[in-house]
Amino acid sequence: MSTPWLTLIGMTEDGILASGGKEALERADIVYGGTRHLAHTGDVSAEKRGWPRPFTDVFEELKTLKPRQVAILATGDPMWFGVGASLTGQFARGEMRILPSPSAFQLAAAKMGWPLQDCDCVSVHGRPIGLLRSMLYPGAKILALTSNGGAPRDIATLLASEGFGRSQVTALEHLGGPEERLIQSSATDWCDTTADLNTVALDVIPDTGTRFRSRCPGLPDDAFHHDGKMTKQDIRAVTLAELKPYPGAVLWDIGAGCGSVAIEWLRAADRTSAIGLEPHPDRRAMAAENAQALGVPHLVLNDGTAPEGLQGLPQPDAIFIGGGLTTPGVLEKCHEILQPGGRLVANAVTLESEAILLQAFQEFGGGLKKISVHRARAVGNLTGWQPLMPVTQWSLTKS
Repeated sequence: MSTPWLTLIGMTEDGILASGGKEALERADIVYGGTRHLAHTGDVSAEKRGWPRPFTDVFEELKTLKPRQVAILATGDPMWFGVGASLTGQFARGEMRILPSPSAFQLAAAKMGWPLQDCDCVSVHGRPIGLLRSMLYPGAKILALTSNGGAPRDIATLLASEGFGRSQVTALEHLGGPEERLIQSSATDWCDTTADLNTVALDVIPDTGTRFRSRCPGLPDDAFHHDGKMTKQDIRAVTLAELKPYPGAVLWDIGAGCGSVAIEWLRAADRTSAIGLEPHPDRRAMAAENAQALGVPHLVLNDGTAPEGLQGLPQPDAIFIGGGLTTPGVLEKCHEILQPGGRLVANAVTLESEAILLQAFQEFGGGLKKISVHRARAVGNLTGWQPLMPVTQWSLTKS
């Protein structure tokens, strides 16, 4: 491992540095930080630099400074939704030392009296607050980092609109500093203004009659805006089971339609990502609307078809072919792109596409099955079974 030249120093709201931070500042040639952070450094000999705009320019700046000693100041724990997470993607582990202070999540959990291991921690700092929609369930304890003083009001409005207006919203301002203050109200009754530096704690309580959406795949079809051409609930649940989402995994959804499979993938596991290829603009619009409504606004939707539209995409861990299966070369190209261990799932409802899956099964192996679903419907004054269109599904884990 190389000798560290870059030190990340956590700092509390009142300017107290993490253990070892004072010595690191004394050794530093250059120190980066926000205006508030730099104001707490006093008369250090290091050159003080604020963050460039755009922030991403700092990575190239830092690379030109090696091997000079550089210190970076950050609030709380730099590795928990902080600058450290960005820097670890740019520099080798041995180049950095990380000195964390208590995080905002730790301080907020202590103030609320909530065991931190029982809390869902999320950042909506620079991210859509719509992410919270996928986290709402009765009894949830959510701690959210925010971007500004208007965020608690916006979060309260979101909760009320989703049928969780009885939830208790607590804005914790300037945690750990002399200006620390807690403001609490139900989501429905929220009317306070808050300081820009705040963390929000949510004790999630549903209104009477509210039906929350599970993150287990198989949302009802009416949870999605669609034009009738979509992977239906029961088939979708089986499809996600075969795709096997896991934290951090990447999905390609080919022929995304209204986005139902990609959206359920994103809801099923943390830190997942999904790219949907859909050539019809009205369906892309529906998919974007559904992603917002179901708490996964980060769904990426591309105007394209396979195989041409696959060029330049991030390496997938799983691929779902829900449309375009009869286009020559699509299935073969997807199989070629997948790394060993990757999952490939394709659904067919026509005889032509079913024949392609039979050929893939014979050539590549995997599993082939036909799924038939019947739903009870009124037949006059009685009840009978109404069959849905059967679906043939081929799935493979690449060896």
